[in-house]
Amino acid sequence: MSDAAALVALRGVSFAYEDGPAVLTGLDFEVREGRALALLGRNGSGKTTLMRLLSGGLRPGAGRVTVEGAPVSYDRKGLTRLRTTVQLVVQDPDDQLFAASVAQDVSFGPLNLGLADGEVRARVEEALTALDIARLADRPTHLLSYGQRKRTAIAGAVAMRPRVLILDEPTAGLDPDGQERLLATLDGLRASGTTVVMATHDVDLALRWADDAALLTPSGVRTGPASGQLARTELLREAGLRLPWGVAAAELLRVHGLPAGPPPGPRTAEELAALTAPREAPTERRG
Repeated sequence: MSDAAALVALRGVSFAYEDGPAVLTGLDFEVREGRALALLGRNGSGKTTLMRLLSGGLRPGAGRVTVEGAPVSYDRKGLTRLRTTVQLVVQDPDDQLFAASVAQDVSFGPLNLGLADGEVRARVEEALTALDIARLADRPTHLLSYGQRKRTAIAGAVAMRPRVLILDEPTAGLDPDGQERLLATLDGLRASGTTVVMATHDVDLALRWADDAALLTPSGVRTGPASGQLARTELLREAGLRLPWGVAAAELLRVHGLPAGPPPGPRTAEELAALTAPREAPTERRG
């Protein structure tokens, strides 16, 4: 795929931290507009480095980062263009929140863009509404629950109106209800035109949520449709990941001659229950 076909891309990128070995070498990676992308790999595989390169937090030692085919320049203008296109939300919200109240924290990015007060207020209101925390606008950030802090951190990124939102382990630390609410919020952001990239260790979540999956392995990154990538046992083993339970459940159903649904199989417990629920026999019609 050409640079112009990708919204944001790394082309031949290598990176090493000072006095350390290479983390990434000759990496080609791209984010396609409108595709929900799960980024997976074992600890130390380079996921965090890759995300920081995409969002402008790090500069490649070799290769280039492109936005719609144009190489990023690492001056003020170039970095502003990259950071208004791509926003990264780190795993721990406490690493990202610092203002006294929710609304103040969310307004920080737009204010730094030099926007007029009215535009800043509109963006803050829009972001708080999108994350379902408008009622918390005046709440001190230190009084928020963990899930509320997660949503506030994401709202701060959304207020920048990025075309690509990168989330590092966004569901980590959330209870099941919090996870479901966050996934519904992400679906809303996608519907409004934001491309979402999620780094996660949760292969079941990736199978359920993502259109595409990118697996970081010692031999490079392997990207493709999530349903296919997450059913490749050898690729998962190389990436240090396990087989999603839905793929394993589908195979078990097939072995026993039961319907397994469309590939790769059931993505949630509810889908599995629907597949295995007893069917009522049709009633005979009497003439």
